[in-house]
Amino acid sequence: MSAPAPSPLAVVDAEPLPRQEEVLTDTALAFVAELHRRFTPRRDELLARRAERRAEIARTSTLGFLPETAAVRADDSWKVAPAPAALEDRRVEITGPTDRKMTINALNSGAKVWLADFEDASAPTWENVVLGQLNLIDAYTRTIDFTDPASGKSYALRPDEELATVVMRPRGWHLDERHLTDADGTPVPGALVDFGLYFFHNAKRLIDLGKGPYFYLPKTESHLEARLWNEVFVFAQEYMGVPQGTVRATVLIETITAAYEMEEILYELRDHASGLNAGRWDYLFSIVKNFRDGGAKFVLPDRNAVTMTAPFMRAYTELLVRTCHKRGAHAIGGMAAFIPSRRDPEVNKVAFEKVRADKDREANDGFDGSWVAHPDLVPIAMESFDRVLGEKPNQKDRLREDVHVEAADLIAIDSLDARPTYAGLVNAVQVGVRYIEAWLRGLGAVAIFNLMEDAATAEISRSQIWQWINAGVVLDNGERVTAELARAVAAEELANIRAELGEEAFAAGNWQQAHDLLLKVSLDEDYADFLTLPAYEQLKG
Repeated sequence: MSAPAPSPLAVVDAEPLPRQEEVLTDTALAFVAELHRRFTPRRDELLARRAERRAEIARTSTLGFLPETAAVRADDSWKVAPAPAALEDRRVEITGPTDRKMTINALNSGAKVWLADFEDASAPTWENVVLGQLNLIDAYTRTIDFTDPASGKSYALRPDEELATVVMRPRGWHLDERHLTDADGTPVPGALVDFGLYFFHNAKRLIDLGKGPYFYLPKTESHLEARLWNEVFVFAQEYMGVPQGTVRATVLIETITAAYEMEEILYELRDHASGLNAGRWDYLFSIVKNFRDGGAKFVLPDRNAVTMTAPFMRAYTELLVRTCHKRGAHAIGGMAAFIPSRRDPEVNKVAFEKVRADKDREANDGFDGSWVAHPDLVPIAMESFDRVLGEKPNQKDRLREDVHVEAADLIAIDSLDARPTYAGLVNAVQVGVRYIEAWLRGLGAVAIFNLMEDAATAEISRSQIWQWINAGVVLDNGERVTAELARAVAAEELANIRAELGEEAFAAGNWQQAHDLLLKVSLDEDYADFLTLPAYEQLKG
């Protein structure tokens, strides 16, 4: 340990939780306080820089590779640190929140990696933030079990050698943790709370288990934000007395600005980097957010019409594979979000074929692994990657030097033939309302229409409604998208939900609140940077 403890942090506006004292120890909070003191001011500067960059995009309607970092891209001599043994084979990764049942099921799933999610698959109630940490501590000490109160079914961990390796995802830089404040009443960034508590409690324990503190970094918008994370890692390892380079981070390239800085992001994190990931919904959300006033050429069609084979999405994924392999990093593919139906084998058959085709494409394109949202999809994805990888742990030796992506290719949205439809508008409203309602109840990963949805889904839904209204889009049925049309569709959806659930269940939910919040972030003239910011103000607990 280093340095005297800084001013303690205060837990505010939170009901006491069972066993919270095991997570919120004085020494752990002192560590988080020191992270906050050292790094929050720079975080604040970088958030201001995001706004400046967005204003520049609004003026120019374009993006390009950075001239000031051309030397980093041109220098073929640097590589990221070699992958530790526990992250050498990542052919299938399962994602999900850190509730007790999911923790056991994900670790037991047969996937190589579990993305233990404190971000988009977890609504940041204080209970989820603290007890999620406790569940991971219990998993590493093998003191975790769970009995489903409804079914009576019991869950327990398999032997250590059969468990997935955990890669934990903290919240993005933009979200604060309102329940943890410094002496001035300033909230600590959620990213530093999630990272700090996890690293403090588990870094040495994970090393003893032959693994390490591994992280997924979300919502990164520039290499300077990656540099800040690297500084956090260097300090944290020194503070805890663990060797430099113990941390490994995989960065989600899920913003359009980060897509132009992939090499620079790996360079900034090179002693701690283990790969990049291609995240679809947040990436589309970021395109809409940044180019929302760019006119018709930037209008996205229905979200389900934008597949990974769209030319601008293909440019992004192929550039990601080439960039990662050039620098010795893993390239991790996108999410298979399908949730198998227990009642409809025909639905499953069609969906499984789509999942298989998607994973085959990724494996054949050179990705080293991919994501699934449900344990039943693990064998399908595994088969696709086994077919290409065989006994090899990855295919980083496939350099994809045939790939050549120009700056304009990444934002060639109008290369897509599909156009917005009325059904797409209805789906955006349906998914938006249903997801937000569940989020306000503390659920971040929600099954809607046989798909596992998270906050990124709601972001693309409300962003598309906003974009279509402001671009004056005319749908396939001849109707122009207006605020009035969006309100009418939302009112109809609310009535349908009421009929579907019955009065009592409807009244017990947050349906009107979710409806109102979706319309607010879809119709307000001032576009909210993140739906989760106004939603967090309404989140209880």
